[in-house]
Amino acid sequence: MKHIIILGDGMADEPVESLGGRTPLQAARTPYMDRLARLGRSGMLHTVPDGFHPGSEIANLTVLGYDVAQVFEGRGSLEAASMGVAIGDDEMAMRCNLICVEDGRIKNHSAGHIPTDEARELIGFLQKELGSDRVGFFPGVSYRHLMKVRGGNKAVACTPPHDVPGTPFRDVMVRPLTDEARETAGLLNELIHRSQVLLAGHPVNRRRVAEGKDPANSIWMWSPGYRPKMQTLREKYGIGSGVVISAVDLIKGIGVYAGLENIDVEGATGLYDTNYEGKAAAAIDALRRSDFVFLHIEASDEAGHEGDADLKVRTIEYLDSRAVGPIFEEVSKWDEPVAIAVLPDHPTPCHLKTHTNHAIPFIVWYPGIEPDGVEVYDEFAARQGGCGTLRGREFMDMFVKE
Repeated sequence: MKHIIILGDGMADEPVESLGGRTPLQAARTPYMDRLARLGRSGMLHTVPDGFHPGSEIANLTVLGYDVAQVFEGRGSLEAASMGVAIGDDEMAMRCNLICVEDGRIKNHSAGHIPTDEARELIGFLQKELGSDRVGFFPGVSYRHLMKVRGGNKAVACTPPHDVPGTPFRDVMVRPLTDEARETAGLLNELIHRSQVLLAGHPVNRRRVAEGKDPANSIWMWSPGYRPKMQTLREKYGIGSGVVISAVDLIKGIGVYAGLENIDVEGATGLYDTNYEGKAAAAIDALRRSDFVFLHIEASDEAGHEGDADLKVRTIEYLDSRAVGPIFEEVSKWDEPVAIAVLPDHPTPCHLKTHTNHAIPFIVWYPGIEPDGVEVYDEFAARQGGCGTLRGREFMDMFVKE
């Protein structure tokens, strides 16, 4: 049996007043996910172990069956793998966001979702002005970039900027957790301050302000770590061949360490305007030649971070009609059975605009599975599912054995 996980990042939520007290999943029209719920089995999954921040890096590693306490070495090191940036034995990697600061407060974590071409120009400029034999900046996609520090100490407390919109940036700057990490924390904070001076007058930002857009007027580093040591999914589960499809470097990087082939899809943006049809077609094609596909779609998470419940509903409906539907309709006709799982990695409640560590709902279906009586897919119906409540690697252990 072949397997595909369709993951709607941040899709789970909490009841929203403007949606009549329903969650976006409940409010969305999702005939295909509801059909899979009726035909398959549902459950809840805790993707964030105690003591870990509810980031996508933690949650997606857990969904794929990894023990994050053993393998996690920061988001930056995972994204570096996707970007083809090697991490030396003496180097620390970090995510480096381009953010917008307004009146001393973090306005947003994405500099208004700055386009990649503008962002690359700014990162190149920062590398020229701030880069050194010790510090390096590497361009990624949109606001998501990478920084490496030779001799950096990862024992520093860093706040993800998407967790603290509206907060004075000085209140959430880098803090050392040990005496040995004081020098690293001081260096990172100095780079943040210097970036703000340099970026303020850059032509890209002057043009963005003139056009009424948020400037990318600060960098923000977080999730530090060293090069991780991970088993591949072949080594863990005996999966012969696998593919990851995502617009996000983090997920692609997890795929690299998991031994999955990365498939790039034209028009995949990580936002609500992503190429759903292209991703679905790529997933179907990959299933024809591979044993396992991890299809990741980011759009709902970004809508949650923006606090836009109506947009989040729309992204969920797009996921259902333009990805889940075409994949189910195609593979259900194949002679070789395909198991489908649909789930988010973590909730991103619109009223909080950030992630939480609450359990997420999932569906599993394959030809011949015994239904459990659940009729729809949402955060509340799945609690009655026959799979019960799982933790950590229990989901992947169960799914790949089907």
